Amino acid sequence: MLDRLQELHDEAMVRVAEASTLQELNDVRVAYLGKKGAITEVMKGMGKLTPEERPIVGEKANVVRQSVGRLIEEKEQTLQEAAIREQLNKESIDVTLPGRDVQAGGRHPLTSVVETIEDVFIGMGFQVAEGPEVETDYYNFESLNLPKHHPARDMQDTFFITPELLLRTQTSPVQTRTMEKHEGKGPVKIICPGKVYRRDEDDATHSHQFMQIEGLVVGEGIRMSDLKGIFEKFVANYFGPERKIRLRPSFFPFTEPSAELDISCAICHGEGCRTCKQTGWIEVLGSGMVHPNVLRMGGFDPEKYSGFAFGMGVERFAMLKYGIDDIRHFYTNDTRFLSQFTQE
Repeated sequence: MLDRLQELHDEAMVRVAEASTLQELNDVRVAYLGKKGAITEVMKGMGKLTPEERPIVGEKANVVRQSVGRLIEEKEQTLQEAAIREQLNKESIDVTLPGRDVQAGGRHPLTSVVETIEDVFIGMGFQVAEGPEVETDYYNFESLNLPKHHPARDMQDTFFITPELLLRTQTSPVQTRTMEKHEGKGPVKIICPGKVYRRDEDDATHSHQFMQIEGLVVGEGIRMSDLKGIFEKFVANYFGPERKIRLRPSFFPFTEPSAELDISCAICHGEGCRTCKQTGWIEVLGSGMVHPNVLRMGGFDPEKYSGFAFGMGVERFAMLKYGIDDIRHFYTNDTRFLSQFTQE
């Protein structure tokens, strides 16, 4: 039995030396040291030995098991190190190659336009106010002199959630909410930027979701000439001092009198071209003196207070500023389009 153990030891040494993979080495471990391995089988026969032979054979068996186990561990470490070196060679990185550029983002053009407009009006003493995009019929229509079944409601094709709850069609509800907070005491001087929603067919100039900035000034002795002065300063700051303005009579249910603001065409400088439809002017926003009914609904006495309001489309101002001809570019997340504004 001692000779058999020595024979198995010598065989194991040869097979360990010949093993070239971790799998082959594991096969050697199982073949000699496993529960049914050759050395284990020899040790199972020790019960047939005499009491004098058992300790001698047992000691030899332990020496052989330990020797074979140690050889396997050493070879396993060698094979693992070789496998790691091979993997590193395959996955080596050439640090002399130039790195890949990281594409930096930037402000969305609409965000830049909103911030620019806010800066201009904040410089004139306005505060920025916000309100909910899911509005009640009262604030979106009734408080703005548009009672139930008023024909002017058809001008704003509305997304209704319930008969009394809707997605706001304008940022004007913020004006009423702000006036209520003032509890009938002026002055009020705010702009209200935000998203609005209407059931429009999306095309180059229309979108079911777009942005507006509304303005409101309420105080004692507010006149139409104050509104014109605000417009002159705003247009000079946003479009440039060379641009002229004019006010045209118009109609809005929440203002009386009402007016459209036009600015001189930057392409033809007022001479007339395709961009301005040969008029020399481009319409940019609607405005007017706050209707007495709107003042009352906001808690103000129209006998004591007057005011003006205006509303502009952010996308329209962005298109005029950057020469963009399709409103859908703002919402399609095309990086080729957005990357042009990374410096804004």
